[in-house]
Amino acid sequence: MALTRATKKKKVQVLAKELETSTTAIIGTFAKLTVAQDFELRKVVRGAGGKYRVLKNKLAAKAGEGTKVESALKGLKGVSAAAFTSGDPVELAKAFSKWVSENAEFTFKLGIVDGKLINVEEVKALATMPAKEELYAKLLFLINAPAQRLVTVLNATGRDLAVVVNEAVKGEKFAGKAAPAAKAEAPAVEAEAVVETPAEAEPVVAEAAAEPVAVAEPEKQAEAAVDEAPVEGAVIPEEPAAS
Repeated sequence: MALTRATKKKKVQVLAKELETSTTAIIGTFAKLTVAQDFELRKVVRGAGGKYRVLKNKLAAKAGEGTKVESALKGLKGVSAAAFTSGDPVELAKAFSKWVSENAEFTFKLGIVDGKLINVEEVKALATMPAKEELYAKLLFLINAPAQRLVTVLNATGRDLAVVVNEAVKGEKFAGKAAPAAKAEAPAVEAEAVVETPAEAEPVVAEAAAEPVAVAEPEKQAEAAVDEAPVEGAVIPEEPAAS
């Protein structure tokens, strides 16, 4: 049944709106699909964040004008169907390729990613790549890995230094260097004690000099002894008796 001009215009507008933000499209063809297969394929594509449409080749080329998938929709021949997305192209390729591997009636024609056309083999290769989230995780790991290694090395250096210092303290390595200083101080203390000894003795000598002991001369001592000794034959007068 031929489409009216108004119906064609409406279909172009609807498809153009859906393709407006799309950055990836995978185009395929099929000889025959059951309703169940068509339903399952649409479900798989939606699960990968995309949309699926069976195309009218001329209308698709018109709808794709000015979009990032324009070149993939020009010059299509035969039966064409497209899955397109503005999200992760790898996720869409994985889901679409898995379904195609289980349904031989459907085959790929070409694809486009960010304005670059890819052939059938490249579509299959795209499906084997890591998903965007996985790529981001690996990229972050590569970026953070040097910093993590640096932190690990710095932490290990600090731990090693602490171990070395601790072992040195246990082995009295630091005390051995301080011993000469202690020995050097000892003579100074002893010298001070020697110097102080005469100083302490000086007051005793001074006091002794300040209070001289009276020593009689030999001649005077002899005279005193003569005066005190009793004279032989002398009469000692008696004291009068008390009346």
